[in-house]
Amino acid sequence: MPITSFFKPIPEHQKKRAGRHDDPSGGFPPAYSTSGNTSTSSPLRAFLARHQWPEVILLQEMKISPTDQKTPRALLSAINNSSGPDDPSLPETTYTLDVNRPRDKYNAKGFGGKLYGVGTILRQDFSRQHVASVRHAEWDLEGRVTIVELRRPPRHDDVDDDDDDNDHRSSGRPPHAPESDNNHTKPLALINIYAVNGTSAPYKSPGTGRVVGTRHDHKLAFHARLRDECLALERRGFAVVMAGDLNVARGRLDGHPNLRTWPAQHSVNRADFNRKFFGDEDNRRAAAFTGLDTDVGTSTGTGNDAGVVGTGRAGNGGTEEEKEEEGEKRFDGVDVFRALRGGARKYTYHPRVDGDWGSSCDRVDLIIVSRGLYEAGRVVDTDILDTPQERGTSDHVPLWVTVTLARNDEAGLD
Repeated sequence: MPITSFFKPIPEHQKKRAGRHDDPSGGFPPAYSTSGNTSTSSPLRAFLARHQWPEVILLQEMKISPTDQKTPRALLSAINNSSGPDDPSLPETTYTLDVNRPRDKYNAKGFGGKLYGVGTILRQDFSRQHVASVRHAEWDLEGRVTIVELRRPPRHDDVDDDDDDNDHRSSGRPPHAPESDNNHTKPLALINIYAVNGTSAPYKSPGTGRVVGTRHDHKLAFHARLRDECLALERRGFAVVMAGDLNVARGRLDGHPNLRTWPAQHSVNRADFNRKFFGDEDNRRAAAFTGLDTDVGTSTGTGNDAGVVGTGRAGNGGTEEEKEEEGEKRFDGVDVFRALRGGARKYTYHPRVDGDWGSSCDRVDLIIVSRGLYEAGRVVDTDILDTPQERGTSDHVPLWVTVTLARNDEAGLD
């Protein structure tokens, strides 16, 4: 669905139909009820109003040309334009927008540069109080990774921070960073991610334009750099919340009617992702494919997975013990949907192909958090919004998570 589809006003007859779906809440808890029709000027603002003005919204696959200044302005207008007294333009209903677009002159040339890209929408009052910085990952030239670093909510015993809070960007340490590993109060780092889709198409050196591999190779390198970014944020005292289109279905629970296993490289990519971002506990819980002897029930019985599971070799080779000895780094994240919803069969990607909606689908959009954040009880709830009202005409459906800024703080992040 093109981003410009969010700009058009909602016809009156569609407004009258809003909220009359069999499941009007769209899977949200009662606080997010969609009952009551707020008069809004665009589908995107209608979504924000329907879900009680969430603090953060992450968009992927923006497809905005690097030279296009008009479309981001139109998007921001669609987010913020009030249509009447029932839709007030207040700090708690007004948003900022950051657009991260490709700057790789060799690998993002098609379609006039309208490729990839992520958009980060922050509620104005939340941003002013809690956001320390918004940055684009320096190692990513395709507009795929934006990082929002938050401040830790001040404690009652915190002193005035006239000087201290202004020093964290140069020091690399977030304001009020805990002296010890206190997962109850660590500030959050939010990562908006649109991961690489692995294909056999050539990948060129961003510096020289020379072909240096395939998009599959680039995907594996992207996994490593993203993992390193997550680990670097944790070393700086942040708890990580990564959300978006990861372009990976982790295991048999995440593909319907079957998990994609051909070409064989998809299984290699899947195993690489699961080993770099999750530990044994999370991989077992998700029935995730790692290509190691520890996999249980991850093979579909057909395709490449059946031949890889149980061999003790995966990706670039090596058993799990050998990998640990070689020092392969791991983020050790938690897939919050599997942690909170178990083996629920819900999916986020529904390609527009012949057949009924839901006949072929995958869960490739994920929310992954630092294990310490999850174990501290700061991940409150999550779900996938796959009702007709929420999915619209896109081939991806929204997903959400509620995370507290601090364990004993009533303030939450949606």
